[in-house]
Amino acid sequence: MALPNLQVRPIAPSDKEAWHALWRAYLEFYESEVSPEVYETTFARLVSDDPNEYRGLIAEVDGKPVGLAHYLSHRHCWRVENVVYLQDLFADPKVRGQGVGRALIQGVYDDADALGAGDVYWMTQDFNTEARKLYDRIGRLTPFIKYVKG
Repeated sequence: MALPNLQVRPIAPSDKEAWHALWRAYLEFYESEVSPEVYETTFARLVSDDPNEYRGLIAEVDGKPVGLAHYLSHRHCWRVENVVYLQDLFADPKVRGQGVGRALIQGVYDDADALGAGDVYWMTQDFNTEARKLYDRIGRLTPFIKYVKG
């Protein structure tokens, strides 16, 4: 059941403190952390006017930030139009299962459509079972496996 006062909007410069708390919680979920320089750089990218930079969304309930999404539109060698990579998605554990993740993904889908992007894609860890329940309903699982520089 979706929260009645749920709103999704682009991240604004005034969201810095709330965004920082949400992103820190997201990174902790994945047992990760980044330097203060990465926090600063990432936020600057998210609020940049550069159309080739990352974009960000904040989900709010009654004006209180409860979730975030970070995504990037980029070129693709197999398509003429760009595609959108949804890199980070997080909902505060207190509001999970109440439509926040779905609303954020829909916000990314809507922006991708406005940009003329041909596809939206994302990855998650195989043990992220709660999120995968949503992803299985609104996306299509692919057989690709991710590798990184060793």
